[in-house]
Amino acid sequence: MPLVKIEIISGKSKVYKTKLMGIVHEALVNNFKIPDHDRRQRLIEYSNENFEVGDRTENYTIIEITPFKGRSLDAKKSLYKEISINCKQELGIEDNDLTIVLNEQPLENWGIRGGNPASELNLGIDVKV
Repeated sequence: MPLVKIEIISGKSKVYKTKLMGIVHEALVNNFKIPDHDRRQRLIEYSNENFEVGDRTENYTIIEITPFKGRSLDAKKSLYKEISINCKQELGIEDNDLTIVLNEQPLENWGIRGGNPASELNLGIDVKV
């Protein structure tokens, strides 16, 4: 049940944005082994004056993923690589225009299903991948 926040400069088409969210979700399914239906994403668009990107281009994209803590370094590397390759191939986002950040949280830091700590629930998934 990772939470995903994608930040871009406004002006991209609906097709582009849908494809971008699909790339991230597919990589999470493939590498973090989340269920395909487990999709929690937000895409935020900023005007140029509200999103400073330094020497990056108008394609600069920040992908912030907040998953349960526990995935291996290999799973994380595979996630980053798949997102990067597919963003470049399918959307033309160059390597320097993509930043991916994981903010892993222990299960007890998630209040879900009626305000219960996720650490006390049977989540039906294995985060040790």
